[in-house]
Amino acid sequence: MYWEKLSHDEIANQIDNALGENISYKTKNILGVPGSYLDEEQFYDDAPFIEDSPFLKTLVANPNHIGCHTLTESAEPFFKGTQKIEKDLIKLCAEEILGGKKNAQDGYVASGGTEANIQAIWIYRNYYMKEYGAASKEIAVVYSEDSHYSMPKGANLLNISSIILSVDNSTRMIIQEDLEQKITTAKNKGIKYFIVIMNMSTTMFGSVDDIDRITSYFNKNNLQHKIHVDGAFGGFIYPFTNENSLYSFKNNNINSFTLDGHKMLQSPYGTGIFIIRKGYMQYALTEEANYVQGKDYTICGSRSGANAISVWMILKAHGSDGLKVKMKSLADKTKSLGKKLEKLGVEFYHNPFINILTIKGKYISPQLAKKYFLVPDSHEENPSWYKIVVMSHVKQGVLDSFIIDLKSAI
Repeated sequence: MYWEKLSHDEIANQIDNALGENISYKTKNILGVPGSYLDEEQFYDDAPFIEDSPFLKTLVANPNHIGCHTLTESAEPFFKGTQKIEKDLIKLCAEEILGGKKNAQDGYVASGGTEANIQAIWIYRNYYMKEYGAASKEIAVVYSEDSHYSMPKGANLLNISSIILSVDNSTRMIIQEDLEQKITTAKNKGIKYFIVIMNMSTTMFGSVDDIDRITSYFNKNNLQHKIHVDGAFGGFIYPFTNENSLYSFKNNNINSFTLDGHKMLQSPYGTGIFIIRKGYMQYALTEEANYVQGKDYTICGSRSGANAISVWMILKAHGSDGLKVKMKSLADKTKSLGKKLEKLGVEFYHNPFINILTIKGKYISPQLAKKYFLVPDSHEENPSWYKIVVMSHVKQGVLDSFIIDLKSAI
């Protein structure tokens, strides 16, 4: 994993060159494009700070990044300059962060991790239907009870079944006996094809599924399955903190990933990333998008090119070495918090490579939860868990203050 850190001027020059390759609504005779630059009354492009902000400059120019630019066809070539930046971003994430082979992955910047997860489920459902003649009732999404709600949402939208696996309350790992029993029951009910979701950090606990154990079961039993990894939270920290991670394209069991820039990278909302091995995006092709050159392969269709620019800028501004330092620092700060909780006898869950720490609810009073904006696993009475996420804005003084208040409360 390595890419070079660029200076602000180097980043700005590359973005300016990319915008220069795009069409300009101000200088070209554009009659057929159903879009324009942002409203001039509210977003005037001669504001003095715009010139020094490549992201804001791109936002005002309003490039449309509809389609999937890693494919051979070009979607909406009017914005080919900034689309090349998005293509470079997908390449960087797929090859440098996730260990993929050169030019062997496709992907795009989505509206968020939810869309990216549903994109994967949609592709694999269509794959089974086209290649195996599967009926929707023969396809199921398999995921743990700690998985993100986008999984049942996707299954519901796509009219396929969910198989929800139980986890151990302490380790948060999928219970093997429950997996085997529920898959056997599903097979007896006519389920033949499985879309398996593995978590590279769950949203509530930061737990990482035991991918070797789960994939071994599906492989050993010759079950038709595809593995999608939900790395919406962990995708931009786990690969940097765990050098022995099995969550990469080097693992032949994995077919696709979700990443999400608005969490660990501090990019704007609307910067989810979907990445999949080549040969699968075709199953999401919308043939009816005839007015779009290159057609469309995405759920969202039209999307802001500025969002893709923002993630690319952040990755280039830090470089791989800078991000390693940042992510390891956050993980270490979370470990330190855990050691203090151990001294107090407080029960909690923490994956050492993730910056989420989740405390059993019996230790947290409503007053303490309100003061520190702790997030419960359920907003009903008496939550079982509360989580702390040690992000960049979380200073050591605040963590120390929390420990003092917690010690006083218990």
